[in-house]
Amino acid sequence: MTITFIIVILLYLFLIGSFVLGFDKIKVFRLDDCTPKTKFTVVIPFRNEAEHLPELLDSILKLNYPKDLFEIIFVDDASEDDSVAQIMKFLTSIQNDSKLLNNVRVSHSPKKDAITLAIQHAKSKWIITTDADCVLPKYWLDSYDEFIQKNSVKLIAGPVTYSHNKGILNAFQSLDFFSLIGATIGGFGLNKPFLCNGANLAYQKDFFESVNGFEGNTTIASGDDIFLLEKALKRDKNAIQYLKCEQAVVTTKPQDSLKLLLAQRLRWASKTSNYSNNFAKLVGLAVLLANALIIIGFVFVLMGLLKAKAFAYLFFIKIAIDFLLIYKTSQFFNKENLLKHYTWSCLLYPFFSVYIAFISVFMTYKWKGRTFKK
Repeated sequence: MTITFIIVILLYLFLIGSFVLGFDKIKVFRLDDCTPKTKFTVVIPFRNEAEHLPELLDSILKLNYPKDLFEIIFVDDASEDDSVAQIMKFLTSIQNDSKLLNNVRVSHSPKKDAITLAIQHAKSKWIITTDADCVLPKYWLDSYDEFIQKNSVKLIAGPVTYSHNKGILNAFQSLDFFSLIGATIGGFGLNKPFLCNGANLAYQKDFFESVNGFEGNTTIASGDDIFLLEKALKRDKNAIQYLKCEQAVVTTKPQDSLKLLLAQRLRWASKTSNYSNNFAKLVGLAVLLANALIIIGFVFVLMGLLKAKAFAYLFFIKIAIDFLLIYKTSQFFNKENLLKHYTWSCLLYPFFSVYIAFISVFMTYKWKGRTFKK
């Protein structure tokens, strides 16, 4: 058993260590104040987001980018609050070709239907997706424009972070999210992209159409980002890049309760069995095994089947390499203050992640008042 522990943890050390190296290979992109040239269509699907929309709409109005070079397409997915009223009022003030559409359901994935509909109405060459509970930085579109002008790209993944709310639940979510973002950037640095986030994702409209959009995974409710990335990598891997730029960081809201957090992570986990990217599957398996063995090792120590000293060494190796990746990510987001919560979080995380992986095999999940199957 000890040998199994050592092998798994060493493999995990190699994997996360590779992400750490890959993270540094993606250089931070600095803005040079280029003349804006790229036209964008920003796609924002929403359902019952009245609580979050004011911050999003205010951040759109504060965008530095010329209003004649972008449009916003909102897609309402049967909202039951006053989200539509807020957006209609907003459209009268933005003074460009932005519009509101009603979603047309043709699949089991409302969000993919919404994005597809918006792209059909888009006038711009470049599509950028984000979510209605996000806040956009002032130079968001400027960052993408300069990156596009300086690189030959067809799909660009951008950084996302949580807004900082006080409390241990927010701290735990943020550290967990740092590990995901760190692995995302690290994967791009290794030239093995396997994650991205639809809250900050850009791609050419023609490129989206050339891979037939979301065709082939519309039976899966989530995954508008990951599955599109997988198809894009098969079509033109060299045209897929990561925009590691402080001015491009989109901020989203953490979950307000443990129940909502579990539902969100269950939704994320539910799509992993449908990944076609073998590297993504390998990473998921390695992370699951490492965390599961930590739990098993703890139980074995209590039962006297594993020496406490050996377990302590292996556990330290895991949390040390995890910390290094999370530390680098927190530095990029200027949120090193959250690292003070790392000690207790790393003790809870194996139980949290294994529990999510286990229940995702058997349970459906609810999101925005709807129940979805895997």
